[in-house]
Amino acid sequence: MLFRCTGIVGPTFHRPEPGDLIEIFRGTYQHWALYIGEGDIVHLAPPSEITGPGSNRLMSVMYDKATVLKEQLIEVVGRDRFHVNNLLDKKHEPRHVCAIMRDAHHLLGLELPYCVLRGNCEHFVTELRYGRAESQQIHYAVKVGVGALAVSLKILTEAWRRRGKKRHIKGRTLH
Repeated sequence: MLFRCTGIVGPTFHRPEPGDLIEIFRGTYQHWALYIGEGDIVHLAPPSEITGPGSNRLMSVMYDKATVLKEQLIEVVGRDRFHVNNLLDKKHEPRHVCAIMRDAHHLLGLELPYCVLRGNCEHFVTELRYGRAESQQIHYAVKVGVGALAVSLKILTEAWRRRGKKRHIKGRTLH
């Protein structure tokens, strides 16, 4: 299988091996798949991730069901970038490749519950590889969201504090 250089990200490219996790960069989010060999992947695809012209991938948050599909990596990647990212290998022992492949093939064609926060494509592939469903991009998004909320509250608090000082300086209090 030949991989186009435009689809590869990072300083070095590791040819995917069966059981590897593939991270596909979609701009504002990452789509995840499991490499099963011969250029094929298995991934959990809400209707917005099913390849084809005119698909609106950002709409995945609107769906509560997704289908487990086997597709060509290059077809799913399209013009986006991707790389092998076995992101939890240092945290969790990967399952045996035979078990990963067996379970991935067993799930093909099934429609599964889909939730961006609790059951997305990253949860799906990490469950296959490690036996545990985890999503680092959700952890990161929550952390960023909480940080943004804290900054917003601090700005609002400071604005209200300054507004209160201005009222006091003018010698009048408004309620």
